Amino acid sequence: MVLECGMRRIPLLRQLLACKSIDKLISDSEEPEHALKKSLGPWSLTALGIGAVIGSGIFTVIGTAMAGQKFDHPSLENTPLLHYLILHTALAGRPGAGPALALSLVLVAFVCAFTGLCYAEISSMIPIAGSAYTYTYATMGELVAWIIGWDLILEYAFSNMSVSVGFAAHIVDLLDWFNIHLPLMWISPAYLPTGLQDFAGNNLYDPGWHFGFNIPAFLIVMLLTVILVRGIRESARTNNVLVLVKMAAILVFIFAAASFVKPHYWHPFMPNGWSGVLTGGSIIFFTYIGFDSVSTAAEECRNPQRDMPIGILATLLACTILYGGVAIVLSGIVPWQSVMGDAAPVVNALKKLSIVHASTELHWVRLFVLVGALMGMISSILVFQLGQARIWFAMSRDGLLPSIFSRIHTQFRTPAFATWVAGFVVGIPAGLLDIGTVSNLSNIGTLFAFVLVSIAVIILRYREPDRHRGFRTPFGPVFPVLSIFFCIILMMGLEILTWMAFFAWLVAGLLIYFLYSRHRSEFAHLK
Repeated sequence: MVLECGMRRIPLLRQLLACKSIDKLISDSEEPEHALKKSLGPWSLTALGIGAVIGSGIFTVIGTAMAGQKFDHPSLENTPLLHYLILHTALAGRPGAGPALALSLVLVAFVCAFTGLCYAEISSMIPIAGSAYTYTYATMGELVAWIIGWDLILEYAFSNMSVSVGFAAHIVDLLDWFNIHLPLMWISPAYLPTGLQDFAGNNLYDPGWHFGFNIPAFLIVMLLTVILVRGIRESARTNNVLVLVKMAAILVFIFAAASFVKPHYWHPFMPNGWSGVLTGGSIIFFTYIGFDSVSTAAEECRNPQRDMPIGILATLLACTILYGGVAIVLSGIVPWQSVMGDAAPVVNALKKLSIVHASTELHWVRLFVLVGALMGMISSILVFQLGQARIWFAMSRDGLLPSIFSRIHTQFRTPAFATWVAGFVVGIPAGLLDIGTVSNLSNIGTLFAFVLVSIAVIILRYREPDRHRGFRTPFGPVFPVLSIFFCIILMMGLEILTWMAFFAWLVAGLLIYFLYSRHRSEFAHLK
């Protein structure tokens, strides 16, 4: 069954606007040659979500969200879009939120509440691998589905590159704890736009490219790729253990460092005003990709209509509480400017405290938090790689990508080829690029996906009001509309250069669609 969402008389538009019915999406997923093993319950889903959300931002991107970025001269491309539209002035980099990152997190929490409820409703209606891609295919047609699928590939890949680079930085810190120092060229990115300095501020590399490769970042991606190829059950069990260790480390950091808070570090509370609060939220928001990662595993749930809302909303509650605690304590124990460009701000703040106070206790706390942070990185990469491979799988199953991406391993019943491709797509750039370069593009992709999912909820409320919903977003269309509004505001808090790169990526995707995908789509006959 095909629903043609829009004009019927023009053949090309009939294909571009053709929507799969929800019933067909579900029936396709149950074909034996494409069926994924159903092994996940609500606790595993919640653990997957927490693994993605907390493991990335709270240990890595929280530093750049708080301190921002600075360049030598003002430039239009490095200016947040909303700032330029309102004030018509260029900035010398993205302003940080400073101690007001706590307010940024409140803003993000509200947006996540609205978006999470939209995801909960639509994922309980359409429990199919593919997440926002699948939802738009059922509501807005093939062209929009391709755009969002292509966007999700960008989002997941660059998110994981960011976390992998952060993982490598924490490995370096762990080796430093044991007084082990490996050759710098093999533990740092080849591209360093602001150079590289040691703990004392001495210059190690000048800005630009240098000979080297971030081997730890590459290896962790490939190791987890092997785990994912072997099967989701093994992956979920591994992730559950990692999440428990990581949450313990976060709580240890909060309670151990709270006694060293200096309230004067919180003044001025908003050093860059509301512009800094907005851009801080725009950067930290990408960590909430955990909602999206949970919904991509819907097809592997035992009872998706019950388990998906539980997994998404429980993820939101747990992560918001933990994020707020870390942000408040971190901004109170070190000057907010000191975490600029730091891919390991939490453990490095503990290192500074242990040195200043000559505290053996803090020295061991740092080790425990460091190990927990590494576990967090691992769980994030695990979830993001799972989600990315499932996007490739879903798009291939619909004919938009070559069929080899939806080929299921005969023994493990996983999309092995798609998983391996996702591993190399993430692992190689992670060895070459720095955290600032790879993190921004994931943000705009995440927000764009959230906007389309919220629109899909409104469309399905109108088009299929009587279809069973395991969860229904309260207050009618109010929450989806608020989700759309706040996501667009956060998107406008990102730099103009990020917008330019995002549009370039979408143009490349459209070329692939019109030259290849639409001719092999199952709706190609509608031309």
